[in-house]
Amino acid sequence: MAARLPHPLGLRAGRDRALLYNVLAILLVLGFFVFVALASRPDLAPLEAIRAHPISLDPARLPEYAARTAFRMLVALLLSLLFTFTYATLAAKSRKAEQVLIPLLDILQSVPILGFISATIVFFMALAPGQVLGAELAAIFAIFTSQAWNMAFSFYQSLRSVPTDLGEVATSLRFPAWMRFWRLEVPLAMPGLVWNMMMSMAGGWFFVVASEAISVGGTEIALPGIGSYIALAIDRKDLGAVGYAVAAMAVVILLTDQLLFRPLVAWSHRFRIDQEDYAPPPRSWLYRILCRSPLAGLAALPLRAGLDWSIRAFRLPAGSAAARRPAPAPSRRRDLAWTALVLLVCAYIAWQTAAYILAGIGWRDVLDTLWLGLITALRVFLLIALASLVWLPLGVLVGLRPGTLRWVQPLTQFLAAFPANLLFPFFVSLIVTYHLNANVWLSPLMILGTQWYILFNVIAGAATIPRDQLDVARSFGVRGRLWWRRVALPAVFPYYVTGAITAAGGSWNASIVAEYASWGDRTLVAEGLGAYIAEATAKGDYHAIVLGIAVMSLLVILTNRIVWRPLYDFAERRYRID
Repeated sequence: MAARLPHPLGLRAGRDRALLYNVLAILLVLGFFVFVALASRPDLAPLEAIRAHPISLDPARLPEYAARTAFRMLVALLLSLLFTFTYATLAAKSRKAEQVLIPLLDILQSVPILGFISATIVFFMALAPGQVLGAELAAIFAIFTSQAWNMAFSFYQSLRSVPTDLGEVATSLRFPAWMRFWRLEVPLAMPGLVWNMMMSMAGGWFFVVASEAISVGGTEIALPGIGSYIALAIDRKDLGAVGYAVAAMAVVILLTDQLLFRPLVAWSHRFRIDQEDYAPPPRSWLYRILCRSPLAGLAALPLRAGLDWSIRAFRLPAGSAAARRPAPAPSRRRDLAWTALVLLVCAYIAWQTAAYILAGIGWRDVLDTLWLGLITALRVFLLIALASLVWLPLGVLVGLRPGTLRWVQPLTQFLAAFPANLLFPFFVSLIVTYHLNANVWLSPLMILGTQWYILFNVIAGAATIPRDQLDVARSFGVRGRLWWRRVALPAVFPYYVTGAITAAGGSWNASIVAEYASWGDRTLVAEGLGAYIAEATAKGDYHAIVLGIAVMSLLVILTNRIVWRPLYDFAERRYRID
């Protein structure tokens, strides 16, 4: 049979497609730069410009507000990614650094956003006196504090769970630390990190009201954004404006999913340990355009060349003495000295904090605050247990079904990003109308935004289960309760623990919003540490703010040391993939 000759227009059609992809890629890149320019242009304006043009509930202003909020969150996400690569790597690679950084991370994730704003607003305003930039930096930093800790915990867990056989291959090939990091550890961590980036973005939405509508003591600044719009709508009891804000949030979340996270999910799929094509990979129209655009490939060449150069530059010769030198053995004397130094520093900080608190507050107030902390702790434990019973099995089922995952991903992003403030009208009206107990019925607001940490991490864990492991279980007829106990739960348990840790820390943070709910001129207060900190922040009582944050940090550290850290070590030791 004679070979079929190619159609004379085939080459032209291929060139036309390449030209189309190049044009689309150029338009997307130009659109991104235009977005950055327009969203950041007001930052250099004088601060009086904000007061001269206060927040308006006109729906026509929402596109501008949405762009400003999205820009702040993207900048905070980039800073969180840089923080994750440095902080989590240092904690995972150095045993001495881990002794300090992981407890410090526990403290940082428990400090409420209002606490960060109270401590840093003066500093950031001094960086750009009289300009909007200072308030913008304070808002971005506040959003950063709602994103970074979750990503750092995820990356730390991934670095500590590198499969033993892959680590031995890297060691036998004499990979230096820099090459091992970029060629082995970062790719393995990417699927879970991308999912936690989505969760962190949603966490930023959850606290966007406190980040943009800054009110600390006598300092009140309302930056143009969806958060300030929501705060004004709640203050004026305007349900129509609340609806407009929800619609604007939905549009921004959908665009973020299509233009950022869906391409990242499709790209990170290549880094799965299991590469068998048992199910269709995640798809993204933007990722397909970038992959097929020659210009996009050329634009990525400098980055790829720089990474390859850095790997070659830090690589040791195979026969060098440094390459053959074994890792130094740990010294018990040095470890004891380091531990003693850390304890001395912690004792000094605790002494200074106690002195500052007791300068304005008595011991009776300290004991009352501890009691309020225990009440909030009980709420956190009950809510995490209920969320785990619901989302652990559902997360496994979703993670094993790529088709279901495509529509669950944007839906869960929107639900996770939904600010608790928007439910205040419903909860406050319900409690007042039926004379319900605010201590009970305000509690669900604490878990509203943080329960998704569990779902996202479990989905990420289930999606990385090797398919050959599932095939073996299927061939041996393992199903039902035995399948959950021997296959699914052990595989996702390390991811679940990471999600539970961050969900618990986020619930402590969300208690500031949940235990002190306002709708117009009506305020409901639930007994707890969150309401105590919210009231102290509104009054500008810094002694009470520091006391509340100190008690919250202490309880979070004790919980992590007694409950979560043993579970984390057990998961790392028992259920890592080897």
